[in-house]
Amino acid sequence: GRCAELVNSSLQAFFEPKLDSDLYRAAYHLLKAGGKRLRPFLAIQSCLAVGGSEKAALPGALAVELLHNFTLVHDDIMDRDLIRSGVPTVHAKWGVPMAILAGDLLFALSFEALSQAEGLVSSERLEKAYELLARVAVEICEGQSLDMSFEGRLDVSEEEYLSMIEKKTAALFRTSTMLGALLGGGSQEQVEALASYGRSIGLAFQIKDDILGVISEEKVLGKPVGSDLREGKKTIVVIYALEHASSDDRKLLTKVLGSKQCSEEDLKKALEVLSTTGAIEYAYKQARRYVENGLKHLSSLPESRSRRILAELAEFMVTREK
Repeated sequence: GRCAELVNSSLQAFFEPKLDSDLYRAAYHLLKAGGKRLRPFLAIQSCLAVGGSEKAALPGALAVELLHNFTLVHDDIMDRDLIRSGVPTVHAKWGVPMAILAGDLLFALSFEALSQAEGLVSSERLEKAYELLARVAVEICEGQSLDMSFEGRLDVSEEEYLSMIEKKTAALFRTSTMLGALLGGGSQEQVEALASYGRSIGLAFQIKDDILGVISEEKVLGKPVGSDLREGKKTIVVIYALEHASSDDRKLLTKVLGSKQCSEEDLKKALEVLSTTGAIEYAYKQARRYVENGLKHLSSLPESRSRRILAELAEFMVTREK
């Protein structure tokens, strides 16, 4: 609601004057297409939860949303995905060279957005904020690299998967809550509590994402179902299924994994194996566990409307349908 509008109008105010340029149109494309605005929402609510204002949170909120969209633009190139959020991906519309550049621009703009906090917080806090933003960019790259290296392997462990999604996804959730708390004047304990909360719900979010990738419908998801399987992605669902499937089912799964050419019928059967092995149920249990863990960390914050909203958001991580 209000948070999304605040973020959207700020993004709009920044990009609209520049939309006669292909570069800015390409960079704004996915931002304009929507998305959940979860990360800026986390930054703003975390800021409010420690007694800060929306205005104080905004530079951090914009920074994490711009950084997030930079990763999406480049991820789509790497995965050769043609659709995201129900619209053509940036490289599908403008070509790979422009998409690389648009991603680079979003990356640079995220730091520029954070610089708007100058004069709103102490220089120590701003310095720490820059450090967090740079650090999370490094972690996302490392996580994405791990994710790609897993595609060629069938022996990825759940532990490896968890350390990958921690870097690829949970780190930015953690950074969003930390930036909000930092810019809102939170104490070190509050910043750390919100960091742990952010990390936990980020892990839950990615696990649920991996579940939705195999059980959702294309029109809800905004991209083809089972594309994770075809790309050979090693999600917690796939890892559990490979470990617990019968040898015939395992053969089928192995055949479909990473096979862009597999038949619709084989894909459908492989998706069924994920259900019958109990892999989806197992993944869901793990996601719930992280939600509970996240909620625990909120209890050290003073009771407030924002704290209640953050608690509801933790639940949304596992109940969401897209």
